[in-house]
Amino acid sequence: MYSTLKIFSGNSNKQLAQQIADYLHRPLGKIDVGPFPNGETRVEILESVRGQNVFLIQSTSIPANENLMELLLMIDAFKRASTASVNVVVPFYGYSKQDKKKTGREPISARLVADLIEKAGATRIITVELHSGQIQGFFNIPVDDLSTDQLMADYFRQKRIEDLVIVSPDVGGAKRARDAAVNLNAGLAIIDKHRSHYSKAQAMAVIGDVEGKNCLIFDDFVDTAGSVVEAVQALKKSGAKDVYLFFTHPVLTQPPAIDRLKGLDVKEIVTTDTIQLPPDKKLPNMTILSTSTLLGETIRRVAIGESVSELYKGRK
Repeated sequence: MYSTLKIFSGNSNKQLAQQIADYLHRPLGKIDVGPFPNGETRVEILESVRGQNVFLIQSTSIPANENLMELLLMIDAFKRASTASVNVVVPFYGYSKQDKKKTGREPISARLVADLIEKAGATRIITVELHSGQIQGFFNIPVDDLSTDQLMADYFRQKRIEDLVIVSPDVGGAKRARDAAVNLNAGLAIIDKHRSHYSKAQAMAVIGDVEGKNCLIFDDFVDTAGSVVEAVQALKKSGAKDVYLFFTHPVLTQPPAIDRLKGLDVKEIVTTDTIQLPPDKKLPNMTILSTSTLLGETIRRVAIGESVSELYKGRK
C-alpha cells in the first residue's frame, strides 16, 4: 500500500498538509478546488489516481460548511476516479460539539456529518482529539482518533514548571486531565462549570488545591474563549500563581475570542496546528505545536499495515 500512497489536500490547512507530505517524503497531489462563479464548489483531480491509496487532508474548521462541502466533493471525486481507498484525514472534526440532543428539537449534527463523509465514499477516518469519544461510533468504517496529550506533556515537561497543577475546565474533561497530571507528576483540579446557554458558560467553583500553585488549563478546543476567561478568573480568585493554557484546536471564533485572549492574565497559550491560524489570530504569548509528525507517522503505519496503537505504548 505504501508504494501506492498519495497525499492530497483541500484548502483548509495546506501548510499542515505540506508538512505531512514532507515527513512522508511524498509530493502533494495535484488537485484544483475552488468556487464556480455561482458559489458552488468545483473539484478536479489533475493526475491519475487509479488503484492508488489516497490520504486526503482537510479540517472542517471555519468556514465549516465550505470546508465540509470541499471535503465531501473531493471524496466523491476520488471514489469515482477508481482509487483503491480514500483515507480521510480530518485534523479538526467540525460539528463535533453537537454530538447529542441537549433540548427536545435539535439535530445530532456530528452523526449527520459522519453519515455524509461515509456516504461520500471514505474508507477510513483519521482525526485528532474528537470532542467526545463516542463520535467514533457514528462511523461504520475504521476511525483513528489521535491524542495530543503526549505532545503537550513533552512540551511542558521540558519547561520544568514547579508546583504544577493540571486543571480541567469542566467535569467532562476530568479523566483526560487526570491522565495528564499523572504523566507530568502534577496535581489535579477541576472547574465546576454551569452552562446556561449553548454559547455561555459560568465557572462556579474550583475543586482542588491551587493556592500558590502554577496551573495549566487543559482543554480540547477554545471557541469564543468565554469558558477560558471564567476559568482563569476562578483560578486567580482561588490564589493560583501563574496560569498556562493548552488547547488542541484553536477554533477562536472572532469576535470575541482573540480580544478575550489578549486581555487574559495567562503566562503562555499553547495550541496546535490542526487549524491553520491567520496572522491576526497569532498572539505574542502563543506557541503552536505541530501535529505533522503525529499525523504523518499514523498515515505511514496505516499505509504499511502496522499498528497505530504502538505509537502510544508505554505512555501513562
